Amino acid sequence: MSTHDYIIVGSGINALVAAAVLGKKGKKVLVLERNDRIGGCLRTEEITAPGFIHDVMATTMVLFLTSPAYGALGKDLEARGLEFAHADLPTGVLRPDGSHVIFSKDRQRNIATFEALSAGDGAAFSREMDKLGADAPFLFSLLGGALWSGSIAKTVAKEAWRRGLRNLAGWFGEALMPARAHLESTYRSEDIQALWAPWVLHCGLGPESAYSAEMVKVIGFAIELAGCPVAKGGARTLLAAFEKLITDNGGVIRTGADVEALIQGAGGRATGVRLASGETLSASGGVVASVTPTQLYGRLLKDWPAPPAEVNDGIKSFRYGKGNMQIHYALNSPPRWKHNPELGQVALLHLTPGLDGVSRAANEAERGMLPAVPTICVGQPASFDPSRAPEGQSILWLQLPETPRFLKGDASGQLDIPTDGRWNEALRESYADRVEKILENHIDGFGETVIARKAYSPADLETMNMNLVGGDPYGGFCGLDQFFLWRPFKSSVNHRTHVPGLYHIGASTHPGPGLGGGSGFLLASSLK
Repeated sequence: MSTHDYIIVGSGINALVAAAVLGKKGKKVLVLERNDRIGGCLRTEEITAPGFIHDVMATTMVLFLTSPAYGALGKDLEARGLEFAHADLPTGVLRPDGSHVIFSKDRQRNIATFEALSAGDGAAFSREMDKLGADAPFLFSLLGGALWSGSIAKTVAKEAWRRGLRNLAGWFGEALMPARAHLESTYRSEDIQALWAPWVLHCGLGPESAYSAEMVKVIGFAIELAGCPVAKGGARTLLAAFEKLITDNGGVIRTGADVEALIQGAGGRATGVRLASGETLSASGGVVASVTPTQLYGRLLKDWPAPPAEVNDGIKSFRYGKGNMQIHYALNSPPRWKHNPELGQVALLHLTPGLDGVSRAANEAERGMLPAVPTICVGQPASFDPSRAPEGQSILWLQLPETPRFLKGDASGQLDIPTDGRWNEALRESYADRVEKILENHIDGFGETVIARKAYSPADLETMNMNLVGGDPYGGFCGLDQFFLWRPFKSSVNHRTHVPGLYHIGASTHPGPGLGGGSGFLLASSLK
């Protein structure tokens, strides 16, 4: 039996951040990953053709670049080879009739663009961003801090004193506004509404979800400030930098190490793990599980005594959100967008009919229906990171964030749904064909430029990463009742569990999904 200070189960962004922070504090850390590579949703492969570098799942690093974790680890990672590639035009939207909006990192350009679409909309955007900027210290402490803590209590008390209790209550009420209400009351232009509406999907929400308006404003603020950067050469360069940082500080990373169960020590404390191979490993400080509640309570703690009633209730009621689908293209030339060549320089371009289109597709997916007109997120990393494709050629990274985990039908009535409601290869490719037809409507000669296509259904994604339950990339439904103070359970307190020495991090815990590494950073910063 080998002894470590902390054992970390899983190797996604939160696990790697936790391991790096603990290592810098002088702790002996062991990271265990069941797959043949580290990274969780960070995975880079040549999946279409040789020389075409694809981030199979997550790719955009704005949340990491602007996170406290990067503030603490960034220079260490950069010293070990991490570089970011940046686009001046981080996002945009393209509607079926060709109308479009391109959003830049230049505030004055954005104001002018919005004013040209509808008088007053540029000024409205500027007011919203200035207001969010003024609130940023308080807002980001709530979004990314340890909510059950003295520091947050002091922060809230300070704001109550500064604003007055009634005004603070009003601030929280406004923060709960749905995106639809915010967009329709703030912007006259339907094109501007269409620009922001798809971004709520990247938060695991829909346009009618509580607090989705606040997330739209946060995203607008963040991408105008930092863009939508990617790691040069693919997310694998970030993983390589993390691996070197962790091992340089005495940590150990093992792949192909499937943790089967946690070991119970004196006083019911988690003192180590047992691998599927039978090997046991101990940890004097504790075990950190970067997994979903399904894995933690249904697998790793399966043979332990039943949890307290409030935890058991949380386990039973915890639910997952919509699935996700990825489609990747290798192209023999950069895409030639019909309506504006500058669209080819946009890092993340959304194709959607607009606010109502996003709402409809999200609702269809939530009801188990394949959306008739899905919202398509088109990433164009080769336009600002040429290392992603051979010279003169390109790739596209597509994400469909409104994809049912279990299928009940096709909203368009065109595709045959398996009787068992499960994804199969034929349906995956047929649905990818639907998406491709939309691309062909906007890109000149698109079919002639395609060298290869590789699609991943929600079921495929879960096969690659068991924490993507049903293809849900957000670690569980992100609605208000299962977020903030109530993530993952109503009884949860920061990242502690009912088991002494066992800590829970990852997308299923506060501050939720994304590449910010927030839960890993918060926990590791608090551990002695």
